[in-house]
Amino acid sequence: MTAIRIEGLVKKFGETTAVSDVHLEIASGSLFFLLGPSGCGKTTLLRMIAGFTEPTSGRIFFGPRDVARVPANERNTGMVFQNYALWPHMTVAENVAFGLEVRKLPKPVIEQKVKHALDLVRMADYGKRKPSELSGGQQQRIALARAVVFEPSVLLLDEPLSNLDAKLRLEMRLEIRRIVDTLKITTIYVTHDQEEALSLADGMAVLKGGKVIQVGAPRSMYRRPNSRFVADFLGDTNFMPAILVRSDANEALYKTAAGNLRSTVAPFPKVAELSLSLRPEALRMVRGAAVGANALAGVVKSSIYLGDVAQHEVGLDGCDAVIRVAELNPKNPLSIGERVALEIDADDVVALDS
Repeated sequence: MTAIRIEGLVKKFGETTAVSDVHLEIASGSLFFLLGPSGCGKTTLLRMIAGFTEPTSGRIFFGPRDVARVPANERNTGMVFQNYALWPHMTVAENVAFGLEVRKLPKPVIEQKVKHALDLVRMADYGKRKPSELSGGQQQRIALARAVVFEPSVLLLDEPLSNLDAKLRLEMRLEIRRIVDTLKITTIYVTHDQEEALSLADGMAVLKGGKVIQVGAPRSMYRRPNSRFVADFLGDTNFMPAILVRSDANEALYKTAAGNLRSTVAPFPKVAELSLSLRPEALRMVRGAAVGANALAGVVKSSIYLGDVAQHEVGLDGCDAVIRVAELNPKNPLSIGERVALEIDADDVVALDS
């Protein structure tokens, strides 16, 4: 297994800086995500790790070895592309064997490795088919088999599921997780899909404008974002302008136009004016007047029933703010104009610099 360390990595295209002073450490054998909107630099960063793009400056370590200027074919990385990149005139087995033949391995060794790779992705019975005879999900499995057949030290995935429908994406997420765990291979996965990252990653980095904004485990980054950008990018949230009233080592009190809210999420911002991030699923809706210490009152503006969840919009008293609420397992419909209270735990109120 190979740990990866990136130090001060920069890539400029003329006057444009695509990647700016990136520092990352990726644990050996982990599944690490590079996440961000289009144009944030995540694919450029992946291509530098792969060796397809040369950095302007900085270093990339595979274990103790600096590979920043090492050719791609000498880095022992496997790559899975968004469009699969399978040879249409070759059979499945021939596609998987191609890299091994380039390495001039003996034919019996190639056959054994191809069989093992196809078994790994559960495509052992499809070796004689052409890519055109396979579904999108099956083609992606073959692309994975081709990438891991020569036992690379690092596996790189560039938005591998973006061309699949929702059901196949879910299926392939589980397959990728299983394959990474089975091979214990250090894997870097580029995507703009938050659900993919949150459901699969051991660790992840959110990028914006070529810079790493936050690094951490999925759960901690979702629950404890360090900026409005990360909070908004990793799922849905409500932002409420607020003013810090007081704080101590354990708790802060914030004043909003709709009422006061306590937070136990440290560190507490030092600025006076800020925003509170309130996740829709963290809000509990209660009919009638507010009774809890951390509660806001308002009226129902809209309600959409989706079976497992209902999505509500509540206009808050004392201001023009409308807040989104996700109600799980909704049983009793709400009427438009009905008065409700929204309660939230103090450890779900996250204060962020505006």
